[in-house]
Parts: sequence; C-alpha cells; structure tokens
Amino acid sequence: MKRLLLIVAACAGIAPAYGQAIYYQDSNNCDMLRHIAQHDRLRREFVLPEVNGFKVLKADLHTHTIYSDGHVTPSYRVEEAWLDGLDVLAIADHVEYRPWEQSYIDWLQGYVKKDAAARNNRLVRAEADKQGIKVDLNLPYRLAVPEAGKYGITLIPAVEITRDMATCGHFNALFITDANTVFHNDPAQSMRNARAQGALIMENHPGWTRKNLEMNDFEKRVYAEKLIDGIEIMNGPEFYPSVATRARELGLFMASNTDIHATTATTYINGQQRDMTLILAHDNTPQAIKEALMARRTLAYAYGSVAGEEQLVRDFFHACVKAEVVTTSEKGVRTLRLTNNTSMTFVFTRGGNPFELRPFTSRLITADAQNRLTLTVDNLWIPGEQQHPAISL
Repeated sequence: MKRLLLIVAACAGIAPAYGQAIYYQDSNNCDMLRHIAQHDRLRREFVLPEVNGFKVLKADLHTHTIYSDGHVTPSYRVEEAWLDGLDVLAIADHVEYRPWEQSYIDWLQGYVKKDAAARNNRLVRAEADKQGIKVDLNLPYRLAVPEAGKYGITLIPAVEITRDMATCGHFNALFITDANTVFHNDPAQSMRNARAQGALIMENHPGWTRKNLEMNDFEKRVYAEKLIDGIEIMNGPEFYPSVATRARELGLFMASNTDIHATTATTYINGQQRDMTLILAHDNTPQAIKEALMARRTLAYAYGSVAGEEQLVRDFFHACVKAEVVTTSEKGVRTLRLTNNTSMTFVFTRGGNPFELRPFTSRLITADAQNRLTLTVDNLWIPGEQQHPAISL
C-alpha cells in the first residue's frame, strides 16, 4: 500500500461541505489508516495585552480532583487548563472532605485489611478523632507536577480548608509547602498553620448556600486577625458585586475561579471561556505571581465580564481597546475607529443604546468635536455605586 493521503468523501467521491476527512497509513500496521485529527489537541488561546508593563496571566486558583470530591485526576486538570488557555493553576483539594476514599478502599480489596474503613474524610461539620487525617494530602500536587512541566503551566501548591458555610466558610491556602501539617480542629489555626508556611489565604464563594453576604462571627475573627489575603468575587456562575467593595475596603486581592469538580468541557458549554483570575505579574513564576497577589494586581473574569479595582479596570480597558480619529467633517463631527485586539467582547452603552465590540474587530462611531466621547462599558465592573465605569476616549 502506498504512503498516500486519502481523502474520504461522504458519497461518490465528493467531499462533504463541512470539510474533508484525511487519513494516513499507520506506521506499524499496513492495513490500518489513522485520522490526522487524533493529534489535534489544540490550546484555545485567550489573548490579552500587557497592562502597565505587566503580563496578564490567566489563572484558576480553585480546582478539585478525585483526591477530594472532584471527578478527574490531577494530570487531567493540568492538561485541561492548558487546553483552556490558562497559564497558572492551583489544585486545592479539600483537607477535610474526601468522599471517594471509602470507594478506593473497597476497590483495593486484597491490598488492604478486611473491613478497612476510611477515617476522617468528612470533617466539614465534625471534629477529627484521635487518629487524625491519615492520607497524604500532598499527593495531588506531586502527581500534577510532571504534567505541569510538560505544558508549561505554573502549578501553585494549595489546599482548601473546608468547614460549615453557615458558621465558618471555605478558604484556599495558596503557596503551602506541606499540606499534611495544615489541619487543625480550629479552622483559624489551620489558617495559621498555612501562614507559617508562607501561604496566602483566599476566602472562597462567600455567598454560596447563604441567604446574604453578612459576615459570620468566624469571618469577623479571621479578618480582624488579618489572616485573609484575597476573596473570590466570582465563583463559577456566581458573582458578588458587594464583595468587591469589601475587598477594596479590606485590601484583599479579587479572584474569579471555576471551583471545577467535573470537566470544563461539560461545565462551560457552547465555547464559553472558563472563569479566570487575571494576575498582572512581572513573569510567570511562583514568586512573581505571589508578589502580584500580595500587591492586589488582579482582575476577576467570568462569563465575559471583568471586575476589579477601578483604576486597574480602566487601565485594562485602555490596553485592550484603542481609539483613533479617522475623519473630521467640516462641521467638526469626528469619526472614530474603536479597535479591539483581544479575545474579549466589550459591551458599551451610549445614550441608552447598547452595542458590542467583538474580539479582533473594529467599528466606527461618531462624536461631536466639542465634547469628549464617553461610553459606559457594561461588562466591566468596579466597586461602588456606579458599578460600570464610564470611559472617556
């Protein structure tokens, strides 16, 4: 059989309208053909410009695997992040909540003692017994490290401190060095243990399962102790605009993360980009990322919207969208071209009428020469009463 590319048509040798299926001969089996698409695991780039001289790193600081209550392996999480266009990933499996463990023991019959039972895998609302947590909580990170190196993803070691949402909450400890020494019956002491390792603490989904965003007594205590460095203002489809105000007042970095348990392919459908924390860093290293978080140079992205500190949001917009005068009429009416060189769509309101500027497109807009052109950007959010910034061009 000759080594030729074969074009397989739908019928009668005519290629279907949607394209051609191209096969090549397998290198080992002369009677088998392989489709070229088997290698097409292509990264979907999400293009954003530098802002104020900083790289805009696309990060997800809150994901889960089968080693807590996620549905996929750590190596899959890394590959998925790369395919989704991310630069930075934290696998933050729960310290106290690991519901699959008994299933693993049941499956490993013959390798473990008869009638073995997992202990302390559901401590969200209970105290640990004297045995303590017996599993190796560092394993998910170790398993993900080789894959992260393969794809060039910066992997942040992390765990999630998970207690009852009504009386406490959930918190990610980022940049830990040993997950096995974080746990304590007092969740505040768990945070202190993580802090002793140089960790940053982020409060997760502060409104999840709650009726309002009022802080409970535990939150007030750990905020007063300055144990919290950042907070999710977006988590999956949830968005808490008032939490952005809390973050500004308390000096916290703002984050948006997937908190993904299943796969992003089944969670973000129809080509929707996953939640991302946009980190403005000098470079893509753990040290630079940590410095950026401590300096609060972050923006929260979810479902086409970006939220953050007002000046940073404005600087981000002006880096993304450029305006230039194309013509000026005899009466002084200017025609401007707005150009979007990013993967984001921007939604504007002018005079009560909305319009879009889609990715990598330009559009023309007219303006009186006597006045600056001011547009409200509806998918940009800033803390305060006027939640959508008015941008002057």
